[in-house]
Amino acid sequence: MDRKIKKKKWTAKRIISILFGVLFLSFVVYNIGFSDRRSKLNIDANKATISTVKRGEFTEYIPQTGIVIPSRTVYLDAIEGGTIKILAVESGAMVRKGDIIIELTNLNRELGVLTQEANLSESINRVRQTRLQLAQNDLNQQQILAEIDYQISILRPQYGREKELHEKNLISKQQFERTEEQYKYNMKRRKFTYLAYKNDSIDRVRQLRELDRSENRMMESLHGVAKILDNLIVRAPFAGQLTMPPQMDIGQSVTPGQRLGQVDVVGSFIVRCPIDEIYLNRINTGLIATYKDYQLKIIYIYPNINNGRFEVDMEFVHEMPEGIVRGQSFRLRIALGKSSKQLLLPVGGFFKDTGGNWAFVLAENGKMAEKRPIRLGRRNTEYYEVTSGLQPDDRVITSSYDNFGDNEVLILQY
Repeated sequence: MDRKIKKKKWTAKRIISILFGVLFLSFVVYNIGFSDRRSKLNIDANKATISTVKRGEFTEYIPQTGIVIPSRTVYLDAIEGGTIKILAVESGAMVRKGDIIIELTNLNRELGVLTQEANLSESINRVRQTRLQLAQNDLNQQQILAEIDYQISILRPQYGREKELHEKNLISKQQFERTEEQYKYNMKRRKFTYLAYKNDSIDRVRQLRELDRSENRMMESLHGVAKILDNLIVRAPFAGQLTMPPQMDIGQSVTPGQRLGQVDVVGSFIVRCPIDEIYLNRINTGLIATYKDYQLKIIYIYPNINNGRFEVDMEFVHEMPEGIVRGQSFRLRIALGKSSKQLLLPVGGFFKDTGGNWAFVLAENGKMAEKRPIRLGRRNTEYYEVTSGLQPDDRVITSSYDNFGDNEVLILQY
């Protein structure tokens, strides 16, 4: 008798099919929901610059090039024109204050000075003659007053005596009247003469005062004219080293205002540095600049701006380098403020590609770098100031991102 065989529900084939289906479904679900679908790029780790974020002293400074110049320079410009008569000192020589450097000759100017001196001397003599005449007039008026007073001193007692005699009819009326007339005449004469003398004296004082002022002015002019010829002699304004143009020679014509050379202080230098005008509002006297191990301080800021740059003068704070010479160039770092502790990221080419808004940061294993938003603040030639997005010891690719495209993850291959 045949027996009905029941078909197995869970066959090996069916179980395997179900397992494959579950695995496939899991793979699809994982790819859809959990897999990393960010764009990736394999790069050579040896061609990338990797920098570590750290805390340190940050000083904002700007690099500039300064030129060494003497701390004091006086230019020798011709005040008067003429012809070089004597070259007393050669270019490059050391001079002392007051030493004659160049002597000029100018015949027309010398004759003009002599004429002016003669005219002024004549004017001074006329003033002195006028003063003498005033003194003589004063003396004459005093003599007239003295003569009148003498006559009055004689007539006053005579008039008194004759008046008494006339009242007693001891002298004639004619004689008395003659004496009386002479006495009254001299009294009136003295009154008018004294009034004229008083007015003349007041005017004489005023005239003498004006004559004194006029004579003083003419004497000053005379001294000034005499000094005109001194301008034909060029002297050293202070002790230092003389520099003159190479073409200077005896017999050469010199025009007024022409530069004849300069005198520099020896052994004392400052550094003059041009700076871009964008830093004008941040540059102040007293700011410190560094050159190697030497410090300089800004002592003067020139207000003029030429070709988008202004200049500052700096002096060495403690000591200056040995052997420096005029015209030598110094590569300086001018600090724009005080240093402070900040989170620092070394400067690199990535900034021009990201603007400092993001960077590739390495994972802990160092095999992968992910794109991360960051924010950078101030910068100097060595570091950026990190304000957010990075932590100490983070490693960042700081070289150029030109070849990374729009990828978000970099796979580093060593």
